[in-house]
Amino acid sequence: MKIKLKSMSLLMKIFISVTGALLIGILCLFLQSWLINSGNENIWEFINLILFQDITLSEGARGIGIFFIISQLFMQALQMGMVPLMLVAISLSIGNFVKPEKLGKVATKTMFCFIVFYLISAGMSIGISYFVRSRGFFDVNLPEITTEGLFLMENYNPLQVILSVIPSNIAEAFSTNNAVLAVLTVGTIIGLGMNKKPIETKPLKDLLKSVDVITHMYYDFLINKICPVAIFSMIARAVVINGIEYLRPVAAFLVTGVFIGIFGLLTIYPISIWITTGLNPIIFIKKTFKVALFAAATQSSAATLPLNLKTCEEELGCSEEFSSFIMPLGMTIHMNGTTAMQVLAVTFIATAAGIELTLWQMILAGLVSIAISLGVPAVPMAGATMIFVVLSGLGLVNELTIIGYALVLAMNFPVGMSVITMNVVGDAATNVIICHKEGVLNEKIYNKLESSSKSEC
Repeated sequence: MKIKLKSMSLLMKIFISVTGALLIGILCLFLQSWLINSGNENIWEFINLILFQDITLSEGARGIGIFFIISQLFMQALQMGMVPLMLVAISLSIGNFVKPEKLGKVATKTMFCFIVFYLISAGMSIGISYFVRSRGFFDVNLPEITTEGLFLMENYNPLQVILSVIPSNIAEAFSTNNAVLAVLTVGTIIGLGMNKKPIETKPLKDLLKSVDVITHMYYDFLINKICPVAIFSMIARAVVINGIEYLRPVAAFLVTGVFIGIFGLLTIYPISIWITTGLNPIIFIKKTFKVALFAAATQSSAATLPLNLKTCEEELGCSEEFSSFIMPLGMTIHMNGTTAMQVLAVTFIATAAGIELTLWQMILAGLVSIAISLGVPAVPMAGATMIFVVLSGLGLVNELTIIGYALVLAMNFPVGMSVITMNVVGDAATNVIICHKEGVLNEKIYNKLESSSKSEC
């Protein structure tokens, strides 16, 4: 009789990987110090060649670099799926825009509300990230590594990004991970075409759905099976090569990320509801609190959708017809919390890697993140995974940024718990605002606090 063991959660796998990597890395640092002080440098050199050596360098010609190879293969595997990931996500999200002829007015207002929340969240994250960075909390002394080939944009005019929106060659745009905006443009055109001509473009839509299934399977496997091993290799190697002081700014990243999520949750939506509707924002906070907790616990907008719909219709007084359109749409394309996290992560990664982003570059990172988050796929750790797309789009990819990205990928769970609440509660806030503007919000239900206590999750 075979006994099936309950599979370990991704969170537990990552926790074990990070803990094990830190322990192994710190032990190797002590071993390195002891061997060098005892005159056995050749033993440490042998260990370094086997496990940690960068085999692409001239001094790594004799090395094996097991941890380095695993790390690089994982990052290249992430990059390999980026273009189809973005193209399919954007195309299908726009192509599946339900009944635009019936809800065109509502759709326009909803999209406007989403974009406003995106811009506010990105601006808030830029301001907080800039402040934290200016105080030196993200600074760390690392060994100097060449930044040759990096597009640092020191004399870069941000308006140049306009030129990269429309590609002169589609094949060329798909051949590089740096042409993020070009891929998004092509995906938008395809999505609009499928939406306008659903019958004629059905074969293309079916093809994209098939690609979407394959892409999801690929990233499910990559994140759930390979990610823990890769994170172990990256973190252990980072500790050994750069020392434990690199981990100091991670704490600042975590605290700042959680603060951004909570601050955004308690300010952006209540204030927006108060300004646009005149309704009591405290009631909104109280009634959506359980939605935020559920989202934080599950880290899934899809899993939270039923509870969010129930809360909007039964406790906030939103129209069932409007809710059935706005909420699923928001679950698909409204990821302003994800944008806030990505702006913070890019600022942290670049600063820790010794690259000081200008305010214009941070704004550009926010705009790129908004464009990406509009079509972020429903794969595990999707928001954290798409950070790499933002880095690639800004040309900020070298060995040090990869180390920073690995740390963000490994340590992002508390931040993810915080910012996903912005995504789902933002959908509810949009629903309340649109329903109020269209005159279909039941204010008696909204103001009835007793209903909140009777509702069941």
